[in-house]
Order: sequence, then C-alpha cells, then structure tokens
Amino acid sequence: MSFDEEWSAARATAAANVSMRLNHVPADPGGSGSGGAGSGDLELNQDHIGAIGTEAYKLHSRLQTDGKHAATATSEAANALTKENFASGAALLKVNTRWESQLKTLIAACANISNGLNYSVASHAKEEKTLYAEFTASKIDGLLK
Repeated sequence: MSFDEEWSAARATAAANVSMRLNHVPADPGGSGSGGAGSGDLELNQDHIGAIGTEAYKLHSRLQTDGKHAATATSEAANALTKENFASGAALLKVNTRWESQLKTLIAACANISNGLNYSVASHAKEEKTLYAEFTASKIDGLLK
C-alpha cells in the first residue's frame, strides 16, 4: 500500500470517528448537570490546563536560554569559514539565521500557549462566578413572586 493510499484510509477513518462522536446523543439528554465524563457537557479541568500552561512556560524559559547556547560559536565558525573562502561558511550562517528565526517562532508559540491557557482558566472562573450570581438572583426573584 502506498503512502497516499494509507493516508487516505487514515483520513477516512478519522472522519468517520469524528462524525460518530458528533452524532452521538448522551444516554440522559436532559443531563443531571453533573458535568461528568459521558454527560456531553464541556468539562474544563483547571488543574490539567494549569499544568499544561506551566509546562509551556517552562519550555518557553528553557528555549530562551538553551536554544541560543550555540549561536555565538556557530556565528564565529561561519565567519571564519567565509573568511577562508569556504562556501560552507555562508551555508552555516544561513542555517544559524534560520535556526534563530525558527527558535523565535517556537518561543512565541510557547508564550501564546501559556498565556492563552492562563487567560482561559481566569476567564472561565470569572464566568462561573457571574453565572452563579445570576442563577442565584434568578432563584431568589422566582421565590419572591
């Protein structure tokens, strides 16, 4: 089987699985409001999201330092090779420039992930408090009528 055939089969299987999940009706459509697994409700586990955000921040911090440790030596080697008229000097400089560009992109992506997850957790907590206040006020208002 060729790669294209395998890839097509994998995509078809994935599409069928997504379709089945999207067409799934929970056993208890009204739900008990528990938000537990299998209830069909969106569940936000703040501990898991926080852990992922923390790891993204750690990776961000390490990439900023460890990702650049060879930059100076690589630049010096590229300049020395170029000075001696070796074509590999220009190629090494190009590799170093590309590495720095990709490293900046990866660092920015890690920062976006970390910041986005922190925002999501904080935003969700704020929304929960607002909804709780609205529902509580609605119940009190209903009892007063």
